[in-house]
Amino acid sequence: MKETFDITGMTCASCSARVQKAASAVDGVSEASVNLLKNSMEVDYDGAAATADAVVAAVEKAGYGATPRHPHGPAAPAAGGTHELESAENASQASACKALDEKLRQLVASAVFSVPLFYLAMGPMLGWPEVPGLSGMQGMMADAFTQFVLASLVILTNRHYFVTGFRTLAHLSPNMDSLIAVGSGASFAWSVVMLYGMALALGAGDLEAAHADMHNLYFDSAGMILALITLGKYFEARAKLKTTDAISDLMNLAPKQATVVRDGAELVVPTDEVVVGDTLVVRTGESVPVDGVVTEGTAAIDESAITGEPIPVEKVAGDKVTGATVTRGGWFRMRACAVGDDTALAGIIRLVDEATSSKAPIERFADRIAAVFVPVVLAIAAATFVAWVALLAPGDVALALTHAISVLVISCPCALGLATPTAIMVGTGRGAKNGILIKDATSLETACKVTTVVLDKTGTITEGAPRVTDVELAPGVEADELVGLASALERKSEHPLARAVVGYAAESDVADEADVEDFEQVAGGGLAGTVAGYHVLAGNARLMGQRGVDISALQAAADRMAADAKTPLYFAADGRPLGVIGVADVVKPTSRRAIERLRSMGVRTLLLTGDQAKTARAVARQVGVDEVIAGVLPDQKEGEVRRLQEAGEVVAMVGDGINDAPALARAEVGIAIGAGTDVAKSSADVVLQHSDPADVATAIELSRATMRNIKQNLFWALFYNVICIPVAVGVLAPWGVTLNPMIGAAAMGFSSVFVVSNALRLRGWRPSEPSAAGQPAGGAEPALTQAGKAPAGAQAQEGAQAQDGDSEGSRTTGGHGATSGPAKKGEIDMRSVKLKVEGMMCEHCVAHVTEALSGVRGVSNVAVSLDKGEATLDAGLLVKDDQLVAAVKDAGYAAEVEA
Repeated sequence: MKETFDITGMTCASCSARVQKAASAVDGVSEASVNLLKNSMEVDYDGAAATADAVVAAVEKAGYGATPRHPHGPAAPAAGGTHELESAENASQASACKALDEKLRQLVASAVFSVPLFYLAMGPMLGWPEVPGLSGMQGMMADAFTQFVLASLVILTNRHYFVTGFRTLAHLSPNMDSLIAVGSGASFAWSVVMLYGMALALGAGDLEAAHADMHNLYFDSAGMILALITLGKYFEARAKLKTTDAISDLMNLAPKQATVVRDGAELVVPTDEVVVGDTLVVRTGESVPVDGVVTEGTAAIDESAITGEPIPVEKVAGDKVTGATVTRGGWFRMRACAVGDDTALAGIIRLVDEATSSKAPIERFADRIAAVFVPVVLAIAAATFVAWVALLAPGDVALALTHAISVLVISCPCALGLATPTAIMVGTGRGAKNGILIKDATSLETACKVTTVVLDKTGTITEGAPRVTDVELAPGVEADELVGLASALERKSEHPLARAVVGYAAESDVADEADVEDFEQVAGGGLAGTVAGYHVLAGNARLMGQRGVDISALQAAADRMAADAKTPLYFAADGRPLGVIGVADVVKPTSRRAIERLRSMGVRTLLLTGDQAKTARAVARQVGVDEVIAGVLPDQKEGEVRRLQEAGEVVAMVGDGINDAPALARAEVGIAIGAGTDVAKSSADVVLQHSDPADVATAIELSRATMRNIKQNLFWALFYNVICIPVAVGVLAPWGVTLNPMIGAAAMGFSSVFVVSNALRLRGWRPSEPSAAGQPAGGAEPALTQAGKAPAGAQAQEGAQAQDGDSEGSRTTGGHGATSGPAKKGEIDMRSVKLKVEGMMCEHCVAHVTEALSGVRGVSNVAVSLDKGEATLDAGLLVKDDQLVAAVKDAGYAAEVEA
């Protein structure tokens, strides 16, 4: 199980590396990951209470504090709306704010004492007015003692650097505080020795010796080092606080109160008190308190906070509503279905929090350096002191001490430790604001390396549900006549194509309430019935031919529809043709532009679908993918992804269905469409809330921007130390270039500020193109034409000569029908089987039969032909014919095995 520990006492990357090493060494712990930015640690362990106690003890032994968030095991799911994650985040925010306030008080107190200290020490050299009583030979001792008092007060104000620094040094795990404590402490100790020397010299009447010792006082360095580092820490704390804005903003979306109907009366209660099943009232301007279903009333809901949809969505009884969305107009009652940590908003917050708590692989590089950074710096400082006092400036302890202290205070492990987590936190936050939920830092890093994006067709590239795309009228027929009769008859059917026609009639405001009598479902043909006194037929060309309807005037239009993988539905009344309606799973409006964006980024695209090759090629022509693999069974999708990986590709798989889950898990980056199944979303690394394929390109852009920021941070953190440490050692001293410890302290403090500020630049990141969420789904309106006239804006018919006999697993490239070869056929000891299938009317029926037969264990290479009314497949020797017939029957069709 996993547990989160709150860690205290960490100040730099060396601290986090030490804590992580200590926790990982505990028996029963399989993995530990420390987040310096959030002062927390994720531990994966065996779940035993003794192991958790051992982790706490190990961390404390290393010189830090650790507290498990759930000391008695993992928290139970919220029952009444208690947001455990929100409470933890609020506590973290409160802790961060408290730390910022403490730094401010510490900074003010340090300034009060360090400014006069600096004036006394540096005033004479800078020609500033002298302080009465503390100047000249007479006030020399008083001046020195005043500096001692002021420096002591600065040290007292910043005593935590010494407490923590020397404690970790005693545990043999020195950190940044150790460098500060040793550097400032050495300056102070040397100055105290010189102070005693002055007193002894004055007692002996040796004013010259006393004056010489006065020039060797470093009280100002001791105090100013602490004050300047505290100034940098204050700005760092301010910047770090802003990196958590993404989670805070999400939490602030949740309304604090809800209007609940209880015992017939409306009561305003805290949202945490709402329980599943409660009836709530939401009015204009109010936020939806929790997830639920509208039971009464209508309203326009602004869902932009959750889905990115800029246009308010009309909600009526039966529609689902999501917590934290805002009512822009109207009124409704709703039934609470998900509260507390079960709401969609809580799930988004949880994903963002988990992502910001995880570590990217690139961070391990920084961890390895941080683990040895402070000991190496201490060794360099010691070697610097010895080299100067023994070789470069023999006997000049003050000069040697100056260089050694400069080495200690210029070195900055903080910047190294903050380089990655700050960028990860801001990057995942920006993703959430753009509807891209990234589950972990590894996915964020890997996405920038993707070379091939594999896309499922249905629900990813297309809308995932049939829609009317074309309406072709027979001569003399009005549109309302065709649509009204068609919809009335189709309303009696549960077929997906029937629902598309009924939906189109509703959108067109065409009345279809006429009673249907003598309703008949014609196997393999369509529907028949009497509507408003007319004998109406609906179905394919075979049905029309059987019933003596002449559809020759509509044939050309139907052929155009079929060439574009649309299903033509003929309609007739009393033997007279009314027209033909084209129905298809339409391509999403943003799909083509999404593919173009990926191509411009140097990413190859591949359409992977279980549909027949003709349908896949038609979609490929519309969106322009680089390669198409059609007729792929669910278990073969994962194999295709693996094949690409073995060829050296870094693969991102985009899908929405249960059958996509294995491929999503196999790919380096699995990307799930937000409207997809829970199984797909749980298998994926990234979830696209907008269900917009354009966000695939946006996710890769975000990954590239974040990784670029991380590399910048790491470069500057390392470059800073590589350049500044040699200068502090004194390698440029022969040319007159040295580093004062006070300047080094200021530079150290602001180096981490620079890194965090650079990461905060990601808050201004925007995708190269805004999401098209909110645009009307389904593309252009269906073309409405008379027979014999080409539909307005008809698409080019390239590749229209595709044959129905395309083999399963066929592969095309470029979306233009160029075949590169068939997929491998089944395995040894397989037999070929042909079934006669009755009842299929469209490509959706073909898909149902294909899925049913593919689900039989031992069956492969299923190919179903609508025109021939048959299915061919390879079956293992243990597969019985009765099993195949039963599978087709269960799908709603009739079948028999041909000899």
